[in-house]
Amino acid sequence: MKKTLLSVFLLSSLLSAKLFAQVNYLNESPVDFKNRMEWFTDAEYGMFIHFGLYSQLGGIYEGKTVKGYAEWIQSSADISREEYAQLIDTWNPKEFDAKKIARLAKKAGMKYLVITTKHHEGFCLWDSEYTDFDIASSPMKGRDIVQELSDACKTQGIKFGTYYSIIDWHHPSQHRNDAGKDGWGRWGQVAMIPEKKQEYVAYMKNQIRELVEKYDTEILWFDGDWVNWWDMETGEDLYQYIRELKPSIIINNRVAKRDQFKRDFGTPEQEHPGDALEHYWEACYTMNDSWGFKQEDHNWKSADKVYEKLLEINERGGNLLLNVGPDGNGEVPPASVKILKEVGKKLK
Repeated sequence: MKKTLLSVFLLSSLLSAKLFAQVNYLNESPVDFKNRMEWFTDAEYGMFIHFGLYSQLGGIYEGKTVKGYAEWIQSSADISREEYAQLIDTWNPKEFDAKKIARLAKKAGMKYLVITTKHHEGFCLWDSEYTDFDIASSPMKGRDIVQELSDACKTQGIKFGTYYSIIDWHHPSQHRNDAGKDGWGRWGQVAMIPEKKQEYVAYMKNQIRELVEKYDTEILWFDGDWVNWWDMETGEDLYQYIRELKPSIIINNRVAKRDQFKRDFGTPEQEHPGDALEHYWEACYTMNDSWGFKQEDHNWKSADKVYEKLLEINERGGNLLLNVGPDGNGEVPPASVKILKEVGKKLK
């Protein structure tokens, strides 16, 4: 009798597992989709944090200010993988204060936060089992700033999200595109070694699983989908994989090809539509002219301008994800703090 019951239980478990595995999250019902997105649409306003090895350079290389976004300095200054990787030895943002940042976001009226756990440079802000190019190989060894920030966000009632770049200038599957005529062509369109693509996708999935399981991320925010070796099929497969890990998670449309894929939300950058859209969306903006910390960039938007953008975006059904770029010490620039606090006062 016991064996029969055990057999029935095992068969039931296998059938349940099979049914679960067959859930196609790309065909989610409108009702389930709406329910999953409810907190996101209610949030309206979030903080973006661009932070990595590039933060210590502040947009300056070999004594000269490099044009363009600070986090793209490896591309803009055409720095080799080997030379750039040496920045890990001097990266020591010991003043990074997750509690202070989460309190700032709360005071600013923000309801969620997304941090660049791995930008295009390939450096990981957490101790990953799958690479040594991470915080554990830097002078910050022993700190887990992703955990610190996840915990601080929970304390403040703020949803925690993680940004993950599709392209990776450090991973051995990719290399500088020698056919490129400029920084974008050489590094923006970084070349993939064809026979290593599956190896890299497996690497991505393993790291994303770490972010979901270790840090309970509520949003996965992808970037780099423009590269020619990333396609819809691979992106949709990754989307399905992530939803299987955590069905409630929200993923931006850059997981696939942003011009074709609109789930879970669209991501206009440094601009926003003049009218409401038929899909969920979030506009991301910088407060000056760079995402990563740039020492010589003082072109700050006024608090009035930021507030105006927030109202426009919200009225048209979108969210605003407003960026801060901590410096090489891990501190948010005073100008950013001032703007955020002033906008927070206007929201009360």
